Amino acid sequence: MLADMETALDQRLDAVYVCSPSNTHIAMAMQAARRGVHLFIEKPLSHSLDGIDDLEREVEKRSLMVLVGCNMLFLGTLTRVKQILEEGRIGKIVSARGQVGYYLPYWHPNEDYRRGYSANSSQGGGVILDYIHEIGMIRWLLGEVSEVFCLKDKLSHLEIDTEDTAEILFRMRSGALAHFHFDYLQRSYRRSLELVGEEGVIVWDYIARTVEVYDKEDYHWHTYRENINTDLNQMYLDQMAHFLRCLEGKETPRSDLASAKIDLAIALAAKRSAAERTIISL
Repeated sequence: MLADMETALDQRLDAVYVCSPSNTHIAMAMQAARRGVHLFIEKPLSHSLDGIDDLEREVEKRSLMVLVGCNMLFLGTLTRVKQILEEGRIGKIVSARGQVGYYLPYWHPNEDYRRGYSANSSQGGGVILDYIHEIGMIRWLLGEVSEVFCLKDKLSHLEIDTEDTAEILFRMRSGALAHFHFDYLQRSYRRSLELVGEEGVIVWDYIARTVEVYDKEDYHWHTYRENINTDLNQMYLDQMAHFLRCLEGKETPRSDLASAKIDLAIALAAKRSAAERTIISL
């Protein structure tokens, strides 16, 4: 794979998209960075923190731009949640509760799920790293994480060597508590987030494409619904447009190397917490 990449890099590329299994991301990104090529790296940044500091130094030395996959941050309903929070409509956030789950064999129905990276711990699989978008999302909405506690396990008959279920509790630096449920098991795809403030509530539903708000203005529920005809692929297209604008120097990456490293450190802290049955401070 790396030899093939060297052949590709000989074409004097402006940028490279690193969308391989997670355990190969850093080696491939470093190979491109040493040739002075800008980077788009799919999430998660890696399956460990090894080599990331070296990549950061190489990127800084060569003044390269790096965007790490953050497509959820371009989703219309989620940007609406961000706007409502910034408007202060539900007051100080005290807690959050989210979930994401879908039956792993349904992800790529024309492929054998047992051969995918999600099923293999050596390639960076497992629900905690697969759903790292939720970690980036909660940081985007509520700020930084100060503590992590996690329980995880393989509870199903899926033929995988990774965790298929995880319960993670975060304490945010703001003091708010956030709980997430991750799984590979729900036969119907579910993804949602509830934010509780001192003066209201926000309920975001990815599948229904809705944001419901019970706010301090009139204490009634208000529903914001994304146009059902909007292609969910649009958030990926918007992310790519953002990447091109970053290359042109018109915008700065919404999820740069430093931010993605924090997301990964939190995910790995969750894994360590589960192994040690203890709260991990960040």
